[in-house]
Amino acid sequence: MPGLFITLEGGDGAGKTTQLHLLVTSLEEAGHTVVVTREPGGTELGLELREIVLHRRGDMDPRAEALIYAADRAHHIATVVRPALERGDIVVQDRYIDSSEAYQGAGRVLGADEVRDLSLWATHGLLPDVTVLLDLDPAAGRTRLDSARTRYDRLEAEKHDFHSRVRDAYLERAAKEPARFLVVDAAGDITEIATEIRECVQIHLTHPA
Repeated sequence: MPGLFITLEGGDGAGKTTQLHLLVTSLEEAGHTVVVTREPGGTELGLELREIVLHRRGDMDPRAEALIYAADRAHHIATVVRPALERGDIVVQDRYIDSSEAYQGAGRVLGADEVRDLSLWATHGLLPDVTVLLDLDPAAGRTRLDSARTRYDRLEAEKHDFHSRVRDAYLERAAKEPARFLVVDAAGDITEIATEIRECVQIHLTHPA
């Protein structure tokens, strides 16, 4: 497809939202058409599923959680992301397949390969051109969250061991796909991080795969 698909990943509190907005601003200032979206919640259906999977009271079976994410992803890719890429737009997205592999596959201990296969089936195998992984120690991420909010979603509220498994899974996936991943130290300076991300994206725009 003629467009470019960029995803931002990382643990809670890593600064994805900040870096996403900085990247989008730089791309739009350069004259690119950018579609900004997220998972879950990038469609009307996704907003309903987001409320269920992140804010529903009471327990939820881990497999049910993984399936809800996959359902959101299937609809989102079919109705938002793939059409944008076919038009030649740049899609910048907060979270994608790698989040499910990390949070449900490793965090919920469902098995990274099984969860990944589910997501690939739901999306007809669509993978990003660039995935920016904002890597941060979970304890530092918790400190950032504590200073920024009073309400946590179901995943943010999990204990340290859960978030450590998530981080390890992200880094393991990045090591397996170095051509797709840019791993950035999220504890660094915000402006320097943004520059590193922007330069990586520019390489892919100039020399598409």
